[in-house]
Amino acid sequence: MWRFFCVLLMALASMSCEAPASPDVSAEPTPGIALPASKLVKGGRYKVRAVVDGDTVTLSTGKDVRMVGTQAPKLPLGRPGFKPWPLGDAAKDYLSDLVSGEEVTLHFGGLEEDRHGRWLAHLERGDGLWLQGAMLEAGYARVYTFPDNRSAVAQMLAAESAAREAKRGIWNHPYYAVRTPKQLERDVAAYEDTYQIVRGRVESTGQVGGRLFINFGGDWDTDFTAVIQKSALRKFKAAPQFDPENLEGSVVEIRGWIEDSRGPSIDVTHPEQISTMLR
Repeated sequence: MWRFFCVLLMALASMSCEAPASPDVSAEPTPGIALPASKLVKGGRYKVRAVVDGDTVTLSTGKDVRMVGTQAPKLPLGRPGFKPWPLGDAAKDYLSDLVSGEEVTLHFGGLEEDRHGRWLAHLERGDGLWLQGAMLEAGYARVYTFPDNRSAVAQMLAAESAAREAKRGIWNHPYYAVRTPKQLERDVAAYEDTYQIVRGRVESTGQVGGRLFINFGGDWDTDFTAVIQKSALRKFKAAPQFDPENLEGSVVEIRGWIEDSRGPSIDVTHPEQISTMLR
């Protein structure tokens, strides 16, 4: 009996000395991403009074700021009949934890105000944290650029890519999954007027009437197509990351709003909507 108790005590002592199992932090974002050095114009410094959603804040002055370059899951915000996107509240809460009551410096890299009167800016917290980068890295936003606001896109895409690979936030939800052309073609109505990232292999390209068509299939009446207007083609030539006319055989990702125009299509207005993957 005494021997049994000795063995039991030794086992308990050994268990108490073992280090606890490390938590799985593979899905946690890396903190502290900083605003990249670029041609951004520094604006004023303000205190954040409220967070509207995952990409919009209200300053102490009452002015709203739309965090340019990102799109967080949308909330109704008083719009009748608007169905909230999944994880909208989670994105708002995450941004609230980062910035509520904090002072932020505004940085402008393009159009400074939208038609709603909101400032369009990159936000930098007092300790140097770049809010766009933090939301993307945590998986609570995706990159969403405009032809008149294209600053820091490479850094934002890198932050988004890290979150996608780790399946953080929205990237672990089927609503935000990267689509294939065939998925869109099978049910155009389900995807019409939604913002999507589409990955596929380009079958052909061709210009018609000054517009460039990037085709992902042989049936132009039903297959997915990206369309670059003549005015947008000039932007590609001014910043030649790649030649959109030479994408045949390449796997690319195209992001934008889905339209039903003789099959699913995306109107490409600037180069940052297209990412080349491989041949």
